[in-house]
Amino acid sequence: QVQLVESGGGLVKAGESLRLSCAASGFSLYDYAITWFRQAPGMEREGISCISPTDITKYYRDSVKGRFTVSRDNDKNAIYLQMDDLKAEDTAIYYCAAERTYGTTCHMGGEFPYWGRGTQVTVSP
Repeated sequence: QVQLVESGGGLVKAGESLRLSCAASGFSLYDYAITWFRQAPGMEREGISCISPTDITKYYRDSVKGRFTVSRDNDKNAIYLQMDDLKAEDTAIYYCAAERTYGTTCHMGGEFPYWGRGTQVTVSP
């Protein structure tokens, strides 16, 4: 069964850090780009970071640039999102999504065949 499972969310105070994980099962992430999305209450889902299959291309939304770092470990079939200096406005459900691409491509939006169910991140002021 093809699955993406996010973990690592929680309740933290502003300025603290969290590391989210996105673990794949039932398929290999080797040829897949991964995009992290988040959706806050009453807001549209937004792409915040993506990483290409080759780990060469990484994009970040301006609001998280310099604070969030995306990485991947293909041997562990997992993607990570290190979130530092968290702010109250980072509060949202965070999702990972996978799309099969080649080389250096990743996208901050579009159609993705595989999605996780999300993990809640809550940052208190």
